[in-house]
Amino acid sequence: MPILRVNAERETCTLHGSAQPLTGAFLRAADTGGPIIIMIHGFSYQPHHPIHCPHRHILSLRPQSRPWLPPSWPRGLGFGDNAPDEGLGVAFGWPARGSLWQARRRAAGAGRALARLVTMLRRHAPDRRVHVVAHSMGTEVVAEGLLHMPAGSVHRIISLTGACYQSRMSEALSAPAGRTAEFLNVTSRENHLFDCLFERLVKPPRRLDRAIGRGLDAPNAVTLQLDCPDTLAHLSKIGAVIAPPSRRVCHWSTYTRPGVLEFYRDLLRHPVPLPLTRLVTGEPGQAAPRRSRPFGFPSASLPLPFAQKAT
Repeated sequence: MPILRVNAERETCTLHGSAQPLTGAFLRAADTGGPIIIMIHGFSYQPHHPIHCPHRHILSLRPQSRPWLPPSWPRGLGFGDNAPDEGLGVAFGWPARGSLWQARRRAAGAGRALARLVTMLRRHAPDRRVHVVAHSMGTEVVAEGLLHMPAGSVHRIISLTGACYQSRMSEALSAPAGRTAEFLNVTSRENHLFDCLFERLVKPPRRLDRAIGRGLDAPNAVTLQLDCPDTLAHLSKIGAVIAPPSRRVCHWSTYTRPGVLEFYRDLLRHPVPLPLTRLVTGEPGQAAPRRSRPFGFPSASLPLPFAQKAT
């Protein structure tokens, strides 16, 4: 049941709740086959916080939060069964509490800590595939990290309703590590309100920039709109049965909906049988339109292809 719990402190990583050297702990934990999957939470979590510590919440095999019991990312992604090819789960905590702007500044330092961590993992386990799953502002951590890693560092990245601008992620995917990675941009109209707030509260790197929730144009990126009925029907045909949305507004549905973590598990553990290109084979031209107002009627003015391979 190998789960390595680490925290970003400034621009380095330390073990959660332990003074042991990180390298030694990794070598002991990595004595199994299978992939290395790094799991990065988003805004509002804080390692060691009595309520908001991610290692007691979504990054735990047994989340302890009440009254809302979130799903366990490690368990949903295939950890906890002691299988010989289970691999290594890396629960990556970083200081994401405070204001939105404070957390975004800390995400840059956490991204550089992530780059050092991945470099260490690749140095000691060069034959293991390294994947990343990140939610919300955790995608900002990934974007910064890609700028500081060598090519081939990460194989697949799954961004869950990422709080990140298109130009920021495009720059990251143009870096050496970004060009050799596959990026799955999971979006949903349930998150439209949060995309709008992000665009209004956080200054974009470029004029007229938009959040990646509106899509992403990169040769190695696929955008998947997970609330579209045609999307869900297409995924069902290739073996990924995901429940339809139950709320009009939800920032967490890309990991709380039944079946969705299992879908990510298959993408990360069986990348050859389920390549990202298969997600865009046989799909309709575009998904249900985005809403012009989060609580209003759908508008056709902002269509978003539900699963598009950038060319």
